[in-house]
Amino acid sequence: MGKLYGSAAEAVADVVQDGQIIAVGGFGLSGNPTDLIEALRDTGARDLTIVSNNMGVDGKGLGVLLEAGQVRKVVASYVGENKLFAEQYLAGRLDVEFAPQGTLAERMRAGGSGIAGFYTRTGVGTPVAEGKPTSVFDGVEYVLERGIVADVALVKAHRADTAGNLRYRFTARNFNPLAAMSGRVTIAEAEEVDPHPLDPDTVETPGIFVQRLVRCAPRVKDIEQRTTREA
Repeated sequence: MGKLYGSAAEAVADVVQDGQIIAVGGFGLSGNPTDLIEALRDTGARDLTIVSNNMGVDGKGLGVLLEAGQVRKVVASYVGENKLFAEQYLAGRLDVEFAPQGTLAERMRAGGSGIAGFYTRTGVGTPVAEGKPTSVFDGVEYVLERGIVADVALVKAHRADTAGNLRYRFTARNFNPLAAMSGRVTIAEAEEVDPHPLDPDTVETPGIFVQRLVRCAPRVKDIEQRTTREA
């Protein structure tokens, strides 16, 4: 079977299981693989560990998985827009592992590159480093961070070809390429799927990282905090 599937539900149906680590692209609500997130919700899979920059907002993005009670642990760098997240965490129903944004990005990239771990200065001397090995290089202390390899990665692209090569649009490029690298099985949704190969010089995620592809449904893009000014 080729990489292009008829629907998000079909693409996730036989790969998602309880207890998996799921990496999800996006930055805020920009670049969220919304069709795939909703398909993941509809599988009913539980006890999931979600690795993502953030957890969306109440009722949108990854917030729908929290509403469905499917998430056991979150690895993220920012969660301040989601009240339900805070409620579940304070009630002890949700484990949280915070990672500095750059560290989280590098952990996902490292996992996709076959790098088991790396040392960084970020987080040394803070709760982020508690329980982690440290070493001194050239008189400076560093903390060891592990690469992240997800069971499944869900990403959103602007354009794709049928070989799974992906291009992103503006802010959606944040974390989507890294999530795509980190997945053992990576499923991408794209607004446009070109039957002809993309120009190799424009490809941002090579198709070797993508196992499944769907064309996402047209929808109005959500904005977390709409800010306007008087004309």
